[in-house]
Amino acid sequence: MNFAGKVVLITGASSGIGAATAKHFAGLGASLALAGRNLDNLKQVATQCSSPSNQPTPLLLTGELTNEKDTEDIFQKTITHYGRLDVLINNAGILETGSIETTNLQQYDRVMNTNVRSIYHLTTLAVPHLIKTKGNIVNVSSVNGIRAFPGVLAYCVSKAAVDQFTRCAALDLAPKQVRVNCVNPGVTITNLHKRGGMNEEQYEAFIKKSQETHALGRPGRPEEVATTIAFLASDDASFITGATVPVDGGRHAMCPR
Repeated sequence: MNFAGKVVLITGASSGIGAATAKHFAGLGASLALAGRNLDNLKQVATQCSSPSNQPTPLLLTGELTNEKDTEDIFQKTITHYGRLDVLINNAGILETGSIETTNLQQYDRVMNTNVRSIYHLTTLAVPHLIKTKGNIVNVSSVNGIRAFPGVLAYCVSKAAVDQFTRCAALDLAPKQVRVNCVNPGVTITNLHKRGGMNEEQYEAFIKKSQETHALGRPGRPEEVATTIAFLASDDASFITGATVPVDGGRHAMCPR
């Protein structure tokens, strides 16, 4: 896989899967636009992006994707800087806990606006440019989009929406030779769950439990998701579109016993 001369925009690039994806694409020669809310973290990620000497340093973009103007600014700065876009990776997302009894409308809107609406908006901005380059989109969903889990209702609904959005956009854009796919990670070692409200003790118990809830007996690593994203974005996946690819150690295939 070689992304030399290709411009890749990654959201949620300041940590976790987004940061791992940025580092991986840099090693494959991509010109990067990295978007996130924390500039210091983005700078740290950028210093870890080792790339061929002739590649530009990553363009760092801060903003809140639920703010329409911020999203438009992030995208326009990418096009102004590089003049093109080849790959859009919609990775930014949040997790919040709550059941049908405890999730209020404000929480539901917060999750859906971040995990679904912002992806929809950024994708609509990117599509005309991706048509020009015959580029592609990779969305980051979750095993929660494939399977139902208690206690994370809004999150599950949002990720199921991302999966369906991926399929519908793929069919819309296939005549233009623009591919759209998504990855569905299982539990992955990032800060997502702590940001979603888990304390250290709860998180350690959750990770330990993952040895039982994943067929391969462990949680995933961000780098394992990043390499799958790169495959889907590459010419090696030129005949794949509308796919939701589990990167979850077999969790999507498991049933309670």
